[in-house]
Amino acid sequence: MTYDPCRPVHYVVRLGHAPAAAVAEVRAAAAAVSAASGLRLVEDGMSTEVPRQHRSPYQPGRYGARWAPVLIAWSDPTETPGLGGRVAGLGGSQPWADTRGHLTYVTGAVTLDTPSLRDSLASARGREEVRAVITHELGHVLGLAHVDDPSQLMAPERSTTTTLADGDRRGLAALGAGACVPGL
Repeated sequence: MTYDPCRPVHYVVRLGHAPAAAVAEVRAAAAAVSAASGLRLVEDGMSTEVPRQHRSPYQPGRYGARWAPVLIAWSDPTETPGLGGRVAGLGGSQPWADTRGHLTYVTGAVTLDTPSLRDSLASARGREEVRAVITHELGHVLGLAHVDDPSQLMAPERSTTTTLADGDRRGLAALGAGACVPGL
């Protein structure tokens, strides 16, 4: 399952209690994932939407008559119980069936653990690590799973890898090479 490569993948950012500097790391991660996948990730600005486990893919009152953009939300373990401990971020997407019944991703969400990442934004190395977490979660949004190779950014545990590795890039490129879905 993939996003329609003939449509941009829109995203919004909810900062919550994260510093404004976090937006630059989101933009950098989105640019890296966009370049590797060939999918066009387009920022639509800020949002006040609260991350939810069962997020509606269509929210016309909030986003107009279109699919809800991918939500990249800075949160905490109280608001998002899946965060905390060794989990600094969560990411995934929601599919929708087109007129032929073919499933295509239409929206998704990345939820980031502000308390565990906020202080890292104060140093260059810390910003690289935060960007790596966001990039990893955006990989999940586009459809990548965890891999066993610790040299890849899509490994399940944090490592010294802070940028997309060759295997990550090959996976993202395959996800961006899907067919257009005009009936969506």
